Amino acid sequence: MAKVELNVLFKKIQKDDKKEVLEFHILGDDVQYKSELIGMAGSIVILELGDVKLSAEMKSIQRDSKKVVLKFEAKGDSEEKTIKLYPKAGFNVKLSLEQSQMSIEEFEEQHEGIEYQVDGDGSVSVAPDQMTIEDVNETENDDDLLD
Repeated sequence: MAKVELNVLFKKIQKDDKKEVLEFHILGDDVQYKSELIGMAGSIVILELGDVKLSAEMKSIQRDSKKVVLKFEAKGDSEEKTIKLYPKAGFNVKLSLEQSQMSIEEFEEQHEGIEYQVDGDGSVSVAPDQMTIEDVNETENDDDLLD
């Protein structure tokens, strides 16, 4: 799919503990690239705003009589990149969108957990300094717990 360039109002960027939502408004009723934008809804796109390029899921596209609202959720390692976007919020900007080759199912975000490696026979190897379940039981029986 071709790259779509739009002049939009960067309405807001909203962050909570789990996600970062970017909202853009296309003012007016004559919207270019209508079919391309509708085709991108629900998929991962490469969002480019000035010198910042990041992956985001296009969460929704809503239209009313005055504007079209585009909502995106930043994905992956985009935290440092989205920080650069805060000064641009509230201004008219040029937004470039391109559909990613990656689907939402293929996109895996980093998460906390233990590092491991699956061996050829299907068994799992963990780091030698990883705590075992026996270690957990030992710490629960320590005298430092409340009586």
